[in-house]
Amino acid sequence: MTSGRTAKKAPSWQGQRGAPTRFILLRHGQTPLSVERRYSGRGNPDLTAEGLRQARAAAERVAREDGIGAIVTSPLSRARATADEVAALTGVDVVEHPGLIENDFGRWEGLTFTEASELDPQIHREWLSDITVPAPGGESFAQVAERIADTKNDLLERYSGQTVVLVSHVTPIKLMLRDALRVGPELLFSLHLDLASVSIAEYFDDGGSVVRLVNDAAHWH
Repeated sequence: MTSGRTAKKAPSWQGQRGAPTRFILLRHGQTPLSVERRYSGRGNPDLTAEGLRQARAAAERVAREDGIGAIVTSPLSRARATADEVAALTGVDVVEHPGLIENDFGRWEGLTFTEASELDPQIHREWLSDITVPAPGGESFAQVAERIADTKNDLLERYSGQTVVLVSHVTPIKLMLRDALRVGPELLFSLHLDLASVSIAEYFDDGGSVVRLVNDAAHWH
């Protein structure tokens, strides 16, 4: 026998009752620069044949998630091509958002770790431990963090309560996860994210957040 009152959704472990906004964070597939382990920021390489295979496998993994309402991508071609694979399987249109673009590595763009450290030894050492230090002619991680915070707030407003696939790059995804976990900048230097990997973060209306998945890349390995 029912009481006649409207049933309420059971609270989460954190006490929230409303549906969260769910971000499925997808890193793009392989490019020629990632093969050679070169800094790849605002440069615009395409996916390799292997990168396209990774993107298709990742799309199949993402498409298993329920209720995808939007696909939002960095405008760089490696991310857009990965997002298009998700769109092909889900039938959801792709929207580009400049806030999801990768860190600007300035004059280190296209260089290896060793080449950048030899070119600017002191700045490179400082950059590796201080998020306020930018690459010469580029962005600092702190500047990217501010951009990602604004982007997150914009997306939460646009897609409140929905499941959204965000196709981006290693730095923005790490910063989104750092924000959801409420941890310090050390996460940027200690968390590894594979190409075409999937992570999931959820945000609640009361400001709470949880991370449900980090660096799932089993679908293409």
